[in-house]
Amino acid sequence: MARSEAARTALLDAAERLFAETGIAQVSDRRIAEVAGNTNHSAVRYYFGGREGLLRALVARHMDALAEPRRAMPEQPDSVLGDVRSLVQPSMAVLAGLPRPSWRARFLAQALHDPTLRVLMREAFESAFVDLPVRASLASRLAHLDPGVVAGRAALIARIVMTATAEVEARAEQDGQDPRWLGVGDFLADAIAGMLTAPVSRAAGTANPLTDAEI
Repeated sequence: MARSEAARTALLDAAERLFAETGIAQVSDRRIAEVAGNTNHSAVRYYFGGREGLLRALVARHMDALAEPRRAMPEQPDSVLGDVRSLVQPSMAVLAGLPRPSWRARFLAQALHDPTLRVLMREAFESAFVDLPVRASLASRLAHLDPGVVAGRAALIARIVMTATAEVEARAEQDGQDPRWLGVGDFLADAIAGMLTAPVSRAAGTANPLTDAEI
């Protein structure tokens, strides 16, 4: 690995850990450089152009890592559950492949709840998933539901998955145990499939009670 690439990776790793442990707004660029072992306190600006560039690089690193495990998933799932597994398990495979302890899931959960990063996260996930055949497959299987209901459930599911995986990751670090990410993925996929296909109560109508701010 080239020296500049090694320095960049060290900054990404340090930022991911510090953001996960302390919160994104609470960590300075100088502190990230120090933990990364970089004597240049302006290293974040030098390598990423500033805080936004660093955050985009962190999100992009996870999105890029999903490509290989996605290729390992079935091309034509035969059910809603199969579609959901094809969407969920690549992320679990990425988390399973990280050195332990890891901080990726906790960083992503922090990002989802950060007002500025939430938009970046949504853009990144939309870009990563928009052309996936499994997305079209899932949409066709849920065509009997109002789009507003599906959108609201998808927003809720995103929050549940991020929160759950962050908690699993934190508990694994505390206990020193294997998170068993693929098993976590199966559990989440079962729950998500049930949530997506659940009947719609008459009182709920077709309204989506979750605003874009929640996604």
